[in-house]
Amino acid sequence: MSTDALPEIGLGTMGISDPERIASAIEMGYRHLDTAQIYENEEVVGKGIELADIPREELFVATKVWADSLAHDDVIASTETSLSKLGLESVDLLYVHRPIESYDPEETLPAFDALREQERIKHVGVSNFTPEELDTAREVLDAPIFAHQVEMHPLFRQADLLADARRHGTNLVAYSPIAQGEVFDLPELTAIAEKHDATEAQVALAWLVETGAVPIPRSQSDAHLHQNLAARNIELSAGDVNTIGSIDREKKLFE
Repeated sequence: MSTDALPEIGLGTMGISDPERIASAIEMGYRHLDTAQIYENEEVVGKGIELADIPREELFVATKVWADSLAHDDVIASTETSLSKLGLESVDLLYVHRPIESYDPEETLPAFDALREQERIKHVGVSNFTPEELDTAREVLDAPIFAHQVEMHPLFRQADLLADARRHGTNLVAYSPIAQGEVFDLPELTAIAEKHDATEAQVALAWLVETGAVPIPRSQSDAHLHQNLAARNIELSAGDVNTIGSIDREKKLFE
């Protein structure tokens, strides 16, 4: 298995149906791969891993248990199915995808602990939790919460959850980091992008990295995959960061 450190920028795989796209991303430098049962592409990700000429131990692979499989035994069974689809003996990180439907902390979370003890998963994560739900999960779990995955971008900055992650030493993983393209319409990001000879998407990703989050952008284009990964080389000034942090608009894309 890989190390405990999450790479600065990962690969979101929702909507990717071609294993070659996964393999190409790995070979250009992506090491953190994020999938989920509900994406129905764990086999695609697994085949991409198999196609890429990169040792498994260099990759950090995460998947998520969907809301209809969060009863104790269903967590175990669905995770075994996920591992089979991925073609892996274990994953580095397993998330509760959303605390809805069959989620019950006292039922769900001990199953995650059990999978960790069996070395079928290395780390436990949660996704789309409130601060109160995080507190409850920490009380129930034996394992620490390694990562909390949430919607986060310049129009939805998640200050409370970022503070919670910093306080507890949890990785905050940001999905939809470029706000489904809406960052291209933000004049503040356009001005910063021009200064750094970058795109607005790259600035959004660099801002997330600077704040301590781990963005997981997705793309169907090799050119955009390269651009996204290159965002880790952009050094924003304190003024840039403050400008983005003071954008007087908020838009949440997912409920």
